[in-house]
Amino acid sequence: MAKSTRTIKNPFFTSHPPSPFFHLSLLFFSPLKKSSPRYLNHHHQTRCPPPQFFLLLISLSLVFSGISFLRFSLDPDSSTCVSTSSTSSLKFFISDVDHRQILTSLAVSGASTLFPLPTRGGHSGNMTEEEREFWKQPNGEGYKPCLDFSLDYRKKSVRISKEKKRFLVVVVSGGLNQQRNQIVDAVVIAMILEAALVVPVLQVNRVWGDESEFSDIFDVEHFKKTLRSDVRIVSSLPSTHLMSRQTIENQIPWDVSPVWIRAKYFKQLNEEGLLVLKGLDSKLAKNLPQDLQKLRCKVAFHALRFAAPIENLGNKLARRMWIEGPYIALHLRLEKDVWVRTGCLTGLGSEFDRIIAETRTAQPRYLTGRLNMSYTERRLAGFCPLNAYEIARLLKALGAPRNASIYIAGGEPFGGSRALEPLAKEFSNLVTKETLAHKGELLPYTNRSSALAAIDYIVSLSSDVFLPSHGGNMAKAMQGNRAYVGHRKFIMPNKRAMLPLMENSSVSDAELSFVTRKLHRKSQGHPESRRGRRDRDVIAYPVPECMCRHGKHRPVGFF
Repeated sequence: MAKSTRTIKNPFFTSHPPSPFFHLSLLFFSPLKKSSPRYLNHHHQTRCPPPQFFLLLISLSLVFSGISFLRFSLDPDSSTCVSTSSTSSLKFFISDVDHRQILTSLAVSGASTLFPLPTRGGHSGNMTEEEREFWKQPNGEGYKPCLDFSLDYRKKSVRISKEKKRFLVVVVSGGLNQQRNQIVDAVVIAMILEAALVVPVLQVNRVWGDESEFSDIFDVEHFKKTLRSDVRIVSSLPSTHLMSRQTIENQIPWDVSPVWIRAKYFKQLNEEGLLVLKGLDSKLAKNLPQDLQKLRCKVAFHALRFAAPIENLGNKLARRMWIEGPYIALHLRLEKDVWVRTGCLTGLGSEFDRIIAETRTAQPRYLTGRLNMSYTERRLAGFCPLNAYEIARLLKALGAPRNASIYIAGGEPFGGSRALEPLAKEFSNLVTKETLAHKGELLPYTNRSSALAAIDYIVSLSSDVFLPSHGGNMAKAMQGNRAYVGHRKFIMPNKRAMLPLMENSSVSDAELSFVTRKLHRKSQGHPESRRGRRDRDVIAYPVPECMCRHGKHRPVGFF
């Protein structure tokens, strides 16, 4: 992403050092952890200074910390500060305290291993009614995570979690969210086959050349620990199971059931002690017994925590966005490979479309769009990603404030900054991870597309509003994760209904806005049940298997 895309006049990036008295005040007033050496020393202290000394220090810290707060609001993730008014500084300080309480609550309840920052929008007195509606969060209707496995499942998992004879190796491929989906299904298949699972192998990505291993992206020890009561996870095969040649099973049909999995592989696994699977992508049936659906949610929302360096940097960037106020995360699918795969036109002109057409002709296997449809038919049917111009019109119609901060998740758009011009013209505060990160912070992730996608994921999860320009694995993962952490606003564009209106010159902006808000009113992150919809993935729609209202759930049977 070109540096020119960062247009926020952002006081966050000024470099005023915080007052030393600010740190002194924190010494006295910051809550202590029980495991902290300071906390322990406090309780084992035998001699204390005179009380007058403490009174003097407290008085000085109150005075100077008050002055410091009137001038600065500290970013806890870096050494930089935000120059703000006294009112906004105090607001940020109070919000940070509330955020710590929220994180503590989530950690105790085990809601998720990814803790988003609290939502911020919809409270300013300067907003229009449309803008308040845009920032307003959906009603969660009392749904909360409920992974209460049945007694039968728990009995079986006690035995399976100690398995030492049968081992499953799974090779996963694709981008980050494809990998996540396959890892989730790998754990479920290990449970079905009553096998120990070797930490999944990440195949080198053909498109981006990413050679990351599992431990580069995910926290391996946390993965093992979280699932230790379900499936035994090992880092490598024991020497007794190493073979010079091993058959790789990669001819897996679509929508396979647990019964099919056991019938196909259980005998072989019993005899050989080892099964290697490849090409799992979305092959396992979306409809499974409820215990296995809950296991899917446990893996996706609890076990697959990102590696500490990625999580720490993602949280820093999220905080830098959050401290400026409410923000939108857009997942823009404008990369070259997306245009090639979908068979759509870029909207950038004939020169760019010619490049895409030539690439598509040279690599026809990448085309996943409907081959029997023209470009226009594909677009009007909703099979093409929205371009920057269409996204800008959609945001305006939905009531997004023109000064809203927008975080753009995704890879480098085909056409560079030119591809984003129509969006930047209407919404000037565009930010990417490249423009938000400080010098050198992204350097360890050069040519590491999965790590960069993980950073996008973390920042997007904390946004007040998430909107993808196209469906896909990131959109599904974000939809389900945002539901799981409290039904944060998620807008899936209704392209099929919206695009004809945008192209109709007789439809005024006011009419477009009215119809667009009405079209999207029911699809903004409100709880949507997966029940009765066999095509819905439980990771995208965790209600009712993984989320339920208090007192309205009961353990269910195993396979």
